[in-house]
Amino acid sequence: MHRRAGLVLCRSADVRGGRATHAVIVGNGIAGYTAALRLRHMQPEWRITMVSGESTFPFSRPALMYVFLGHMRYQDTKPYEDRVWRDVRIDLVRAWVEEIDVGGRRLSVGQHKIMEYDRLLLALGSKPNKFGWPGQDLDGVQGFYSLADLDRMTRTLRRTRRAVIVGGGLIGIELAEMLHSRGIPVTLLVRESSYWNNILPKEESEMVTALIRAAGFDLRLQTELKEVVDDGHGQASAVVTSTGERIECEFVGLTAGVSPNIELAKRCGLPVGRGVLVDRSLQTRDASVWAAGDCAEIVGEAGQRGLVQQVWYTGRMQGDVAAAGMAGSPRAYDPGVWFNSAKFLDLEYQVYGSVNLSVPGERSSYWERQDGRASLRLVHKDAALIGVNAMGLRLRHEVCERWIREAAPVHHVIENLSEANFDPEFFRRREPEIARALEGQLA
Repeated sequence: MHRRAGLVLCRSADVRGGRATHAVIVGNGIAGYTAALRLRHMQPEWRITMVSGESTFPFSRPALMYVFLGHMRYQDTKPYEDRVWRDVRIDLVRAWVEEIDVGGRRLSVGQHKIMEYDRLLLALGSKPNKFGWPGQDLDGVQGFYSLADLDRMTRTLRRTRRAVIVGGGLIGIELAEMLHSRGIPVTLLVRESSYWNNILPKEESEMVTALIRAAGFDLRLQTELKEVVDDGHGQASAVVTSTGERIECEFVGLTAGVSPNIELAKRCGLPVGRGVLVDRSLQTRDASVWAAGDCAEIVGEAGQRGLVQQVWYTGRMQGDVAAAGMAGSPRAYDPGVWFNSAKFLDLEYQVYGSVNLSVPGERSSYWERQDGRASLRLVHKDAALIGVNAMGLRLRHEVCERWIREAAPVHHVIENLSEANFDPEFFRRREPEIARALEGQLA
């Protein structure tokens, strides 16, 4: 056993036909680079190559917003210094994979280069949804997912006087905030009756809706995109909405969700559904191929919908599980208690467990601060906690996860709320009010 660049490497050899086993990872997002590092830890003698057409070195995708805002430099978004990859002997190839020959275990990479592999991980990520809108491929119409999107957006905004964002959710409000920072007026088209109400409970959705409007954004609810208008030179000049209104704009942001990137897997004959179909160990039907992260769909029990999870921490967990399978020590993926966190403008959001999922027999207790800038929801079934939704409060992950995992009695949770909060002073001031509101809804 020895150490290199902070990684503990266990000595073991796996040589095929006189050469080291070659593991190739397509994609260098959180799932891809987590798998690469874990695989190096488990198989020090293997040859490992990570291929990406987007960038040579891994970077933090959620941090692109802060690069745009000037709060971070691009090099600061990298999870490791560039030298680390050389130190741990992981080869980085900047190229797009064009085709996969699964039977021959070969990839067509870049300019007609052939790369052979023994183990292959597809960490292909996802892409912004498009729904066949006329004009959706014009210049000035784009999602916000990749480095190329950031570059394209920066160029387009030099001539942009007004912008329209299609769709809500976390990416939609982030994109609106980015445009607002440049002084560009923004209209958001959201088909729901309040912002992100397919994810947030009614009260929290209405809270976010009010926050967005108070920040000066033109939020159009129950309004959809009908078409993007061509200026005659292949560039967006306006949108037409489902109400028939024409809104002049030079930039159209598409944030109506994302879909797994499955085209490469589909072309090579691997089974796909919404994502690349895998079992609980993240192995595909082919014994030499795995998939992880945004692009993977874990096949459920008969009659159950497959599981696609597209958040940062599940990508990291899946990368770890895929590497274990590739190294010959497969284990089942178990994400544990669901968790997500983000910000709507300056309003922090955290969710744990089952919230707004209409679980049979569930009830919820809800408190909201009078100014509409903080709330707490406890979701419970048979008096046991199954979910927590917090807005404007920062909760301790390990405490909320433990309460849900152990099915803590909701009365116990209410009596011990201060244990979960990062701001004890706030809870000392507010805890009696919060506890009374939550307890009063349990009767």
